[in-house]
Amino acid sequence: MKIQRLTKAVSLRRSVEQGTEEQRKTVQEILAAVRSEKDIAIKRYTQKFDGVTIGNLAVSDEEMRHAYKQIDEEAITVIRQAAQNIRKFHEQQKRVSWMTTETDGSILGQKITPLDAVGVYVPGGTAPLASSVLMNVIPALVAGVKRIVMVTPPQKTGEVDPSILVAAKEAGVEELYKVGGAQAIGALAYGTETIQPVDKIVGPGNIYVALAKREVFGDVAIDMIAGPSEIVVLADDTAYPDEVAADLLSQAEHDPRASSILVTTSQSLAEKVAKEVERQVAELPRADIARASLAAYGAIYVADSLEEAVDAVNELAPEHVELLVENAFGLIGSIRHAGAIFVGRFSSESVGDYFAGPNHVLPTNGTARFSSPLNVDDFIKKSSIIAYSEKALTQNFEAIATFARQEQLEAHARAVESRFWKKEERS
Repeated sequence: MKIQRLTKAVSLRRSVEQGTEEQRKTVQEILAAVRSEKDIAIKRYTQKFDGVTIGNLAVSDEEMRHAYKQIDEEAITVIRQAAQNIRKFHEQQKRVSWMTTETDGSILGQKITPLDAVGVYVPGGTAPLASSVLMNVIPALVAGVKRIVMVTPPQKTGEVDPSILVAAKEAGVEELYKVGGAQAIGALAYGTETIQPVDKIVGPGNIYVALAKREVFGDVAIDMIAGPSEIVVLADDTAYPDEVAADLLSQAEHDPRASSILVTTSQSLAEKVAKEVERQVAELPRADIARASLAAYGAIYVADSLEEAVDAVNELAPEHVELLVENAFGLIGSIRHAGAIFVGRFSSESVGDYFAGPNHVLPTNGTARFSSPLNVDDFIKKSSIIAYSEKALTQNFEAIATFARQEQLEAHARAVESRFWKKEERS
């Protein structure tokens, strides 16, 4: 990994991926076909892109039972433990409806309503992400969503990875389909003969999935446009080089576009970490992916001060940031922009990816400046409740009418004034 001094001339922010014109055109064509041809288009694109001929799109009970036979008991136990931790964390985020009575007798409040139907996209790709099943499904269930539809691409055998199926069952998914890519997003948004449409689509995917989510936004809601994985490790000379290197590689192995960055106040640590990365990457099964990621998006920045290092982290606004410094808790308040903050050497990013409980669906590409992790609020909607009393309107209708006329909306003004018209003034 390249080591460089952190200066104001160094550009840290990574732009959001927009895709190529050809990719956008392909996605638009797929979505149009799914909208008009429905299941026929789904099966055609599954054959074209996944090399699989699908008969029944739905995962059968027999396929689910077979998946459990393919996964050992220890793995199932771990999935259940992780699901329990995730559920426990998200239970703390639940909101309730509320109302308050004013002194004038008016009642104001907010009604919380779960979404009716949510679609969850779970990528297949080179690594089966069973953890993504839990992270996307469980908050929706905690929020009270009644219908959760999961889609995931089939393997070359026509089956879904067994760990994904087991995670879906343990999370509580009852409706699951073997379809991926932009065509899956189209099915969730517009519906087909087999798959009924949903109100919101969540879950990460490749660039085609991301572009498809962008295209259908408005017909349905979406969680975010997920970009490649990111980690920033903020470390001083108290950090262990081998641990820092391992954490950087944990993101680099995800994807050639993933970003792994070390920001440190120690030149010595920077040099040791660079050597450790080279040593460890050679031992990884996904070494080629990790090397490509590090070459394109990996970096080590050496800052003159901890304050300068923190400023760099906030400019990066990373998906994950690890605080491997002497007084890690003392820095939490200074980190303004990050999807998730991992505090101390025993809080490796992998802890959050799989087991701790907080959601691992996080804002990427610097969007942590204004976005939050996936949470229970993403699966509810809020309705305002306004029950004005006669006393309140009597006291305030003239002010309301004045405001309306300030905006040149006469009918708005008359709407409140009409409550006080005399009988002879009524038409």
